[in-house]
Amino acid sequence: MPQAPAEIVAALPAPLERCIETHISWVLLAGDFAYKLKKPLVLPFLDYGTADQRRHFCHEELRLNRRFAPNLYLDVVDLAGEPAVRMRRFDEAQRLDHVSSQGNLSGAHLTQLARDLDAFQHAVPPAPTSYGTPERIRADALENFDELACLLPHEAAALTRLRRWTEAEWQRCEPNFARRRTAGKIREGHGDLHLGNLVLLDGKVVPFDGIEFNADLRHIDVASEIAFTLLDLLDHGRPGLAHWLLDAWLTWSGDHDALSVLRFYLVYRAMVRAKVAGLRGETADWQEAAGYLALAARLTTPTTPTLTITFGPSGCGKTHASSRRLASADFLHTVRIRSDVERKRLFGLAPDATSDGSIYTPEATTRTYARLAELAEAALTAGWSVIVDAAFLKRAERDQFRSLAGRLGVPFAILAPNAPPDELARRIAARQGDASEATPTVLARQLAWLEPLDTDEPVL
Repeated sequence: MPQAPAEIVAALPAPLERCIETHISWVLLAGDFAYKLKKPLVLPFLDYGTADQRRHFCHEELRLNRRFAPNLYLDVVDLAGEPAVRMRRFDEAQRLDHVSSQGNLSGAHLTQLARDLDAFQHAVPPAPTSYGTPERIRADALENFDELACLLPHEAAALTRLRRWTEAEWQRCEPNFARRRTAGKIREGHGDLHLGNLVLLDGKVVPFDGIEFNADLRHIDVASEIAFTLLDLLDHGRPGLAHWLLDAWLTWSGDHDALSVLRFYLVYRAMVRAKVAGLRGETADWQEAAGYLALAARLTTPTTPTLTITFGPSGCGKTHASSRRLASADFLHTVRIRSDVERKRLFGLAPDATSDGSIYTPEATTRTYARLAELAEAALTAGWSVIVDAAFLKRAERDQFRSLAGRLGVPFAILAPNAPPDELARRIAARQGDASEATPTVLARQLAWLEPLDTDEPVL
C-alpha cells in the first residue's frame, strides 16, 4: 500500500485505514476524517518545497474548497509538525466517476450541478486582468505537448497532429478568447472539475479538491471549467449525459458564446488528462493516456453540423423529442436552443421564472425568433449541430431557419411530434417546473393560427 512517512502516520488520532497517494499528495483515511498532506516537491507548476509553503497551500486549499463544500473541509492541523487539511470522510462509492460507472448518474444530478455551477460563476467577480490572456491560454496548451513528448515518445505522430490542430484552433479562437476575457468570463473557479472531484452528498452533487497550488490553473474561462466535466463524461462513455450537462449549463448561464471556444477547451482538457496519466508512468497509465489522445483526436474532427427545428403547439412533445435526440447521440456535437428559455432571458427573467404574460406579445415573439436565429447561426458557425426547440407554427418562421441553413450550407430538417388536442390539454395542465408558461387558452390560440407543414418541408 502506498505510504506516507511513518512519523506522520504515527501522529494520526485514529488508526490509519488507508493511504491514497497521488503525484503530489497523500490522503490518509483514519476514523471519521481524511487528512490531506502535500509532498515536499518543487515542480514547474507548483512549489511545496518548504513546510511554510505547504502550510500556505493547505490554508489556500481550505479557503478555496469551502466555497463549494463548506461542510466537507474542516481545518488545517499539524501531524508530527507537517500541515494537513482535515476533511470529513465520505463514501467513495458516491464519487461521480463511480456513480457513472455503476449507471446511476442521472440527468437530474447534472442539472443541479449545472445550476449550482452557474450560480457560483456569477457570484465570483471577474479575475484580475493578468489572468486568461490569449497568450497564456496558448502557452498552457502547448506546455502539455512539451511534457507529453517526453512522457509518451511512442505517441509522437498523434501528438504532432494534435499540436498542429491546437495551434490552428488557437489562431481561429484568439479573438474569441480576447472577447470573453473582456466580457468577464475569466473567473476563479475550481480548476479540476472532472468526475472524480465531484461527490454525491445527501443526494446533491458537490465539487471538492479544487486546484490551490497554481492560480493560473483556476483563474480560467468558465467554458474551460465546464469542459473538464463534459470531457470526463465522454471518457466514461456517456455522451447523452454530456449533452444533458451542456444543455442545462447553457440554459442557466445563457453563455452561448462559450461554444466558440468550447472545442478548444475540450481538447485541452483531454491533453491534461493524458499528461496526468503519463506522469504515473505505468504501462496501464500509458494506455490510458493513449485513450485520451484518441478522444482528443475525435474532438478535432467533428461531424458536419445540422440545423433541426421543431414544430407543433404546446404540449405536443417538442422538448421531450429533442431531449431524446440529445440523449441518444453517440458523441458531443449538438446544442439545443429553447424559445421558452431565450424568450424569458430577453426580458431579464430566469428560465424558471413566471412572467405576467407581457413577454408573449407578437412583438416579443418576433424578437424571440430573431434571437433564436442569431444563436443558431453562431453555434453552427462554431461547428455545432443545433436543435431549435420552438413552436414554429407559421410557415414564414420555418422558412427563415431553412434559409439560414441554406446560407450556411448545412442540412435542415423539422422534428414534428404530435398528439390529439385532448392530450395536449392534459399535458399542459400536468406541467410542473418547466420553462413553458402555456395554458389551455394559449393552446386554443395556437391551434387556431397553426399553419400545417407543407409537403415540401423536410420532416424527420
